[in-house]
Amino acid sequence: MIKKLALENILFLDIETVPEQHVFSELTEAKQDLWEQKSQYQRSEISAEEFYERAGIWAEFGKIVCISVGYFKFQGDIRQFRVTSFYGDEIRILKDFKNLLISHFSQAKHLLCAHNGKEFDFPYIARRMIINNIELPYKLNLFGKKPWEVPHLDTLELWKFGDYKNYTSLKLLTNILGIPSPKDDIDGSQVYKVYYEENGLDRIVTYCEKDTIAVAQVFLRLRGETILNENEIIHI
Repeated sequence: MIKKLALENILFLDIETVPEQHVFSELTEAKQDLWEQKSQYQRSEISAEEFYERAGIWAEFGKIVCISVGYFKFQGDIRQFRVTSFYGDEIRILKDFKNLLISHFSQAKHLLCAHNGKEFDFPYIARRMIINNIELPYKLNLFGKKPWEVPHLDTLELWKFGDYKNYTSLKLLTNILGIPSPKDDIDGSQVYKVYYEENGLDRIVTYCEKDTIAVAQVFLRLRGETILNENEIIHI
């Protein structure tokens, strides 16, 4: 089925998130109480303050610092995968991403694709837009849509083949599918410290773009097609 999809109609993406504040004490008292309640089932013996560096996983307590996107462009026999990123101020990120969807990926034929996107990236972006009083674009507004009407693809879901108890990370999937991955400067668990303690947003953007490319590479392998080589990847 995915072989029938036109690659140029798919927007591949990845997001990077961090806690909304640097440290737990910077939250309001009300938000601190809410975080204690929200995180209680996961943190066991760890205090809410110690656990706070993981708060970026939840849209209610985190924020987006980068959205990287990539799309295919074909010119005759020449195939290109063009990658760009929105980063910095969250409201600006969300508005720029929304403008991209409206101007270039708003038709019925257009789809969004991410790894674990249906559980994380897509709902996270939508929730942060609502929190920031940004009207949802059509591609993220799922209210009233039937499952087959949702314009989202998920490489994790495709890899599951209906096995919903299984989780396979993007890093593991690229490894077993023989997709070359350059040595990463950071991984997801380090984004919080790199952002708040090292002011390393540029490193986070690079990491986010690598994951976006990896999602596209996995999608190509799932279609039985040749993966991208370095010359076909264009950063814009």
